[in-house]
Amino acid sequence: MPAKRLNSRSLGDLPQDEVQSVVDGYAAIYNADLERKREQYQLLVNHYYDLATDFYEFGWGQSFHFAPRCRGESFKASLLRHQRFLADLLSLKPGMQVLDVGCGVGGPMGNLARYSRANFVGINNNAYQIKRAKLHTRDIRSLCRFIHGDYMRIPEYDDQYDAAFAIESMPHAPDKTAAFREIFRVLRPGSCFAGYEWCLTQNFDPGNVEHLRIKKDIMVGNGLPDIALVSEVCAALHSAGFELLEARDLAPESDPETPWYRALQGSDLSLASIPRTPFGRALTNLTLRVGEKLRLVPEGARTVSTLLNAGADALVEGGKSGIFTPMFFFLARKPPCSGPRLPTPPAPADSHRPEDMTQCFSTRK
Repeated sequence: MPAKRLNSRSLGDLPQDEVQSVVDGYAAIYNADLERKREQYQLLVNHYYDLATDFYEFGWGQSFHFAPRCRGESFKASLLRHQRFLADLLSLKPGMQVLDVGCGVGGPMGNLARYSRANFVGINNNAYQIKRAKLHTRDIRSLCRFIHGDYMRIPEYDDQYDAAFAIESMPHAPDKTAAFREIFRVLRPGSCFAGYEWCLTQNFDPGNVEHLRIKKDIMVGNGLPDIALVSEVCAALHSAGFELLEARDLAPESDPETPWYRALQGSDLSLASIPRTPFGRALTNLTLRVGEKLRLVPEGARTVSTLLNAGADALVEGGKSGIFTPMFFFLARKPPCSGPRLPTPPAPADSHRPEDMTQCFSTRK
């Protein structure tokens, strides 16, 4: 962590003497069964981000997500391109009202506000992350507003937004269909919802012990109640009422020399990349261990670092084996007419792109 926050003897806004109890609370929820994790998802996610946000900002910057990379492209540049891809598909422009579902610390939202000059509202149930997001978007505060709330129950009227997007935030939802229905409700008819989802691919074998271990380590290390299959995400969008216009895994679109998980492997040689590498993560862990003994950092900080390191290693394993992707892309539309609709069968997981999509996007990068 940055020295300033390392010396604050806290994580997030947690006082020093509360960190270990929050770590214990997070572990208790995770040791429960799936149903309890889903019932207590809000507490689970809040505990996770109270503990993990400072670590994420130290190692990842203000945008907590992955991206497919082109040969010779920097990690930071790939993140920005990945964000702008959604903005272009949604044709974001000045005057539009856009919902960022699970806005994190506001990195992507700020970038897209500067890029499109649209008006953004970010919803997040973690108060500390909203505090950070307001800081990161202070130069464009007239374009950015934040809601401290649960995206499973969005505190907004129906038909309020011209577009919505979610960048790797929906994996925290305990019920995909219910979450998508809320987004459907607040979108205006004919408006689009786009995002990137963490998914298990068709290569995942639920009978494979190693696959199950990787899945569990990803879940525990990233505060997830479960990880959905690609087909389940498509089915949930349809069940929520959306027309699924396009859907595909973007992971194979990375250059083979720069897979999406490269940032966690230690292959990027720069000062900025060191905290993300296995060496950098181990060094942070060692520093926190010494810091705990000297009471420079709160007890429990090293446990959080160890948890995140295990999650990072599992992400690499999931990417290498092809059983996991953090970038299943979808573009969905709320039908222009909100009358009764016949049930629509789940869409196939592979890409499809009907011709009638011009009102949802203009260009594609």
